[in-house]
Amino acid sequence: MLSFLVAALCFSSQRTEAFSSPPTTTASPLSSTALNLFFGDYLPLGIPVLVAKDKWDNSRRTQLKEQILSLASETKRGLTKTDEQAEEMQGLFAQLEKLNPTVNPLTNKFSKVNGDWSLDYTTSDSILGKGGFPRIGPIVQNIDTTTLSAKNSEVVRYGIFDVPRSISVELSPVNGRGAVAGFKRF
Repeated sequence: MLSFLVAALCFSSQRTEAFSSPPTTTASPLSSTALNLFFGDYLPLGIPVLVAKDKWDNSRRTQLKEQILSLASETKRGLTKTDEQAEEMQGLFAQLEKLNPTVNPLTNKFSKVNGDWSLDYTTSDSILGKGGFPRIGPIVQNIDTTTLSAKNSEVVRYGIFDVPRSISVELSPVNGRGAVAGFKRF
């Protein structure tokens, strides 16, 4: 967490220094006053800062994903999580969601959400099999944004029998970032 704050402070101080004075020369036939009125003082220096911020966001997203996967593994998909670990995981997800570059991931045609995903962590006791029969192997979630649907598939061990199960879900986008899941078929 400290390295995150240090990186944020370094980025913030570089940005402040870079924007502290307007550019003194311009190659444009327009006067610097006209450029400043149209683009603001930050255009010439702002573009490199935006590129640097994008690289920082990518690095931070990668770091958060690694932390999430590590905590998911440590808690066995969430099965053995403590209250502190659950709170930490929620915080990591909240940070990652804020850095999501895709607007409306369920309805955006360029979204990378479609496909089969390994469900490495969940807060759902029923998916985890708490108080019931154990889940064995991966829990696979298929997301299809063209039909706004998802399907969870798993294998449950009932004594000596391994039984595949699935549940179909209808997805309803909410606020361009999240979704409400309506269970259709068990």
